[in-house]
Amino acid sequence: MIKKYFTLTLVSLLVASAIMAQSSTMEYTSKDKNLELRGVAELGFLAVMKHQVQFSNSGTYINYVQEGGQDVLFPVNRLSLELEIKELHTLTFLYQPLRLESTTLLQRDLVIDDLLYPAGTSVNFLYNFPFFRFSYMKELAPENEKFDFALGASLQIRNATIAFESTDGSLFRSNRDIGPVPVLKFRTRYNHSDRYYSEIEADGFYAPISYLNGSDNEVVGAILDASLRQGLKITDEVGAFLNLRYLGGGAVGTSDNDPGPGDGYVKNWLHFMTVTAGFIYEFPSF
Repeated sequence: MIKKYFTLTLVSLLVASAIMAQSSTMEYTSKDKNLELRGVAELGFLAVMKHQVQFSNSGTYINYVQEGGQDVLFPVNRLSLELEIKELHTLTFLYQPLRLESTTLLQRDLVIDDLLYPAGTSVNFLYNFPFFRFSYMKELAPENEKFDFALGASLQIRNATIAFESTDGSLFRSNRDIGPVPVLKFRTRYNHSDRYYSEIEADGFYAPISYLNGSDNEVVGAILDASLRQGLKITDEVGAFLNLRYLGGGAVGTSDNDPGPGDGYVKNWLHFMTVTAGFIYEFPSF
């Protein structure tokens, strides 16, 4: 079912790109700007391609798609502010809500942090993983009017709550975590005209988190947030776009300071795809 959704989505993106390309007839021209502030908002749906999680070494490796009710589409939105300085430096603040809630009847026994959820139990699954991201990029091709390429780094703040609760309230486990994640970032954009453009953007890293936070335990983490965007500048202030995004990553290892039940071991890997439509508002330059 998910493959069908993405086949239709890809076709829709290609068709929309062709329509916007036909509607763009003006030549691209650069403008001298000192500061430019943009607000960006996206709204669409998220599909879970693969998502698995395990709490404690003795716990069950749970497949959210097959047994956790994540085999449907979820609403998703994304908000950001971008400050561009002299067309060379860009500062970005992003907020990405990410809340997946589902209820399903267990087909097998699950063990989560030493607690048994028997087969036949109705369970509420909560995967709430919003994040905040601060980014800086520098434009490396400032003289090229058609092509932009910017490179930089991001600091992402994760704010995770993962919970499993039987519908009668008798069984409950929760795992919560807040922490910083350093990320590399790049963005490239091709201006077909002064109205129509294509853009690729990615934030990502793969690293031993234990090395970054000084822990003696072996912890490995990764993230990749990559998107393909087809955009149209409707007026000097307003733009619209279609966006296809892959959001994936996770971590595996044992936490030093987990006060809850279990031994602190967590394995969590996810692969999401989002399709969104969005708008950009450019505030008057100053």
